[in-house]
Amino acid sequence: MSSRMLTVTYDAHDPARLARFWAGMLGREVVEGAGAALVPGDAVQLGLRFVPGGAEQAGPSRRMHLHLTSADLADQQGTVDRALALGGGHLDVGQRPEEGHVVLADPEGNEFCVIEPGNSFLAGCGPLGELACDGTREVGLFWSAALGWPLVWDQDQETAIQSPDGGTKVAWGGPPVAPKEARNRQRLDLAVTGADRSAEIERLISLGATRLGSADDGAVMLADPDGNEFCVRGA
Repeated sequence: MSSRMLTVTYDAHDPARLARFWAGMLGREVVEGAGAALVPGDAVQLGLRFVPGGAEQAGPSRRMHLHLTSADLADQQGTVDRALALGGGHLDVGQRPEEGHVVLADPEGNEFCVIEPGNSFLAGCGPLGELACDGTREVGLFWSAALGWPLVWDQDQETAIQSPDGGTKVAWGGPPVAPKEARNRQRLDLAVTGADRSAEIERLISLGATRLGSADDGAVMLADPDGNEFCVRGA
């Protein structure tokens, strides 16, 4: 039995507003229900889920951030303009003028980048090209085994995985990893492909996950080898 990635979940002060922003950015619809707002993905593009989270945010969250791709310079500028019109803003994280990507923040301060055209690593990955994560090589190997997604990058402690069908890549930047001081505002949700969720949870624990307890909606919360929370839900 294996799991598949379902969504990247964001804690949000206003889940509906944040979902509308990202639906506008990605050209998708918003599905609301069960206390969450979902911007569904598909077999090759990650979905995004927004849930109420009351913790105050101290600066931008950089443990996970999205990379959007560009067909050409006009397309890149159009994506930036659309983000600003929808309530996003520019973000200074120390990027140099000669770097081609544009760093932005959504309306609740979540960092994302609009990548310059011609980026070979994200070629063919689709509009949502990458989920870039702060994490060790160990956690990249864990998620590769957990999802059944092959490694498409494994150099200098940096790893990346991708569905066998292609699409959005998930990457980890290697050490040093920023200290984890509180629950992550962004995390992964997994959906169990079979009926026995308990067996799947035990499999994930055997791969290096740690059981944390149950979420309010009945999902089981685990932590990956770097201590990042994630949820396991029924498909």
